[in-house]
Amino acid sequence: MPLVRIAYRKGRKKDLGNKIAAVIYRSMVNTINVPEKDNFQLITEHDSNGLIYDPEYLGINRSEGIIIIQITLNEGRTIEMKKAFYREVAERLNKELGVRIEDVFINLVEVKKENWSFGNGIAQYAQ
Repeated sequence: MPLVRIAYRKGRKKDLGNKIAAVIYRSMVNTINVPEKDNFQLITEHDSNGLIYDPEYLGINRSEGIIIIQITLNEGRTIEMKKAFYREVAERLNKELGVRIEDVFINLVEVKKENWSFGNGIAQYAQ
């Protein structure tokens, strides 16, 4: 059910996107009840004109190593689940890939279940 978008600056390690994607997927399974194999992700690399962010918004010192993660998913997770997810992603990206915790920006976009078709022209979750 989630669709994950990952954006970061060009010039990083070649396999970075796939490693970030793996951390996000495992964290979704661990914390927000995403089922196994429900893994759909888009990874994009941007030059400085294509990735714009404020380096100090809310007192968080972001660097050019920022990673922006946006996930569209079904509505219904608790605030506690979301907080656990944010924390796990940031901590794992830091520990496993050396990403600064300050550079992990996550946005969840919640939608109703009927807003998905996973193929065959069918709304698999519509009731």
